[in-house]
Amino acid sequence: MNTFQNGKFNVSGDSITDNFELLTQALDASISGIIITDHREPDNPIVFCNKAFELISGYPRAEIIGHNCRFLQGDDRSQAERAILSEAVKKGKECRVEIRNYRKNGDLFWNELYMSPVKNSAGVITHFIGVQNDVTLRKKAEQDLRVQKSMMEKKVEDRTRELRESEAFLSSIIETVREGLLVLDPEFNVLSANYHFLRTFKVSAEETVGKPLYELGNHQWDIPQLKELLIKILPTNNPVVDFEVEHDFPHIGRKLMLLNAYRIELEGQFKDQILLAIEDITERKEIERRKDDFLSIASHELKTPLTTIKGYIQVLERSVPGNVSEKFSKTLSKVAVYVDRLNNLIAELLDMSRIQTGNMELHKSSFDFDAMIEEAIEGIRASAHDHEISLTGNTGAKVTADESHIIQVINNLLSNAIKYAPDSKKIEVNIASVSEYVKVSVKDFGLGMSSEDKKRVFERFYRGGDIQKKFPGMGIGLYICDQIIKNHGGTLWVESEIGKGSTFNFTIPKKSTGKDGK
Repeated sequence: MNTFQNGKFNVSGDSITDNFELLTQALDASISGIIITDHREPDNPIVFCNKAFELISGYPRAEIIGHNCRFLQGDDRSQAERAILSEAVKKGKECRVEIRNYRKNGDLFWNELYMSPVKNSAGVITHFIGVQNDVTLRKKAEQDLRVQKSMMEKKVEDRTRELRESEAFLSSIIETVREGLLVLDPEFNVLSANYHFLRTFKVSAEETVGKPLYELGNHQWDIPQLKELLIKILPTNNPVVDFEVEHDFPHIGRKLMLLNAYRIELEGQFKDQILLAIEDITERKEIERRKDDFLSIASHELKTPLTTIKGYIQVLERSVPGNVSEKFSKTLSKVAVYVDRLNNLIAELLDMSRIQTGNMELHKSSFDFDAMIEEAIEGIRASAHDHEISLTGNTGAKVTADESHIIQVINNLLSNAIKYAPDSKKIEVNIASVSEYVKVSVKDFGLGMSSEDKKRVFERFYRGGDIQKKFPGMGIGLYICDQIIKNHGGTLWVESEIGKGSTFNFTIPKKSTGKDGK
């Protein structure tokens, strides 16, 4: 049987006896992106990727393993090539397509993909191998030729006038935006500064325009990491996104600034100029800090009296006489249920507070992953008699992780599957071993979610519009789950469509990595 362990492809039972470590090294040396998917597992998860595939896609290995290849298409799902690939997998045939994919930073790239099945000695398809090449430049060249051909009849005077109008329009925007904006040349000299920048930093145009960025003020922008990011903008078109600078600025004091930088584009053509946007987020961060402090203090202060109330309720439940009225018993039971809900909410707020302050500790130990999953599911079944929770697959793995935190993630995903699928009683759980990771998938057949909700579902306090109207909650459960999985060196993601339910997936390494990993 063909297997993958620690990123290496091992084969037994066939005539191949080559050095597979050397084969892995050879695949990593290839300039073509290479992936291998496991056809025996549901949804054909990726179990191997070489270095070139990481470079082409922009995703690190930890965010690739366990996913289906379609994650590269994001929301661009209407491509005919997707149906061709799906049909080839279904029939076990090879195929070649050119398909639109998206890097982790959202950039579009054209992928020339050759996919072929891999069979074992019995002729059974066990895996698929995909060889990928970035043909964006070729596609762009073809597109540029078509554009140039269609525009040849336009007069030079018209193009010049349009360009001047565009530049004038850009200049007017720069001057009216309530955010500090600088335009830089390839040597990072300031070509222009808008009024808001001059007013914010209390400087004049003479002190700014024509000066190197890194010499402005008291050299507040002379930061090695920022330099490294800015240098890459012109040759790669990769922007600088949400780079924070905290500094004691001249004239205005200590501030926290958020920087975003992009290569300037006019009429679809890039110029050798950089637009640097500078936003003062000092007050916003202070408000967030105060809010976090309030939630932390409030949670701690509520915990003690709530524990006391819960104790008294338990005493009352044990002390209820036999002749008490049915109404009294039901009321006491409801009080106990709502106290438990409040206790869980406060526990979530405390977890969130620990995450925000970096104080969430992981107590890792080795445990039987499959047994843990089964026990967690049984615990949910005991309180959800109306729902059918099925478990398929196995990992056979001993995992080193914080077992209680992983159980917390499983319980949250299953509880959400029950809560947000009120008209469906079926929930499917699948577990699998994919390379050096274990993968868990929880699928419901409920409301599903929009593309916007999928992008923000793991944000703190975020709740979709329809969800917020129909179901109570604070929107912190999935945020906590995401942070727990990240602290274990894994990834948590969702696949969903409106009206077709949702599948939440996560992977964690079998061996200890991530925060506090040894």
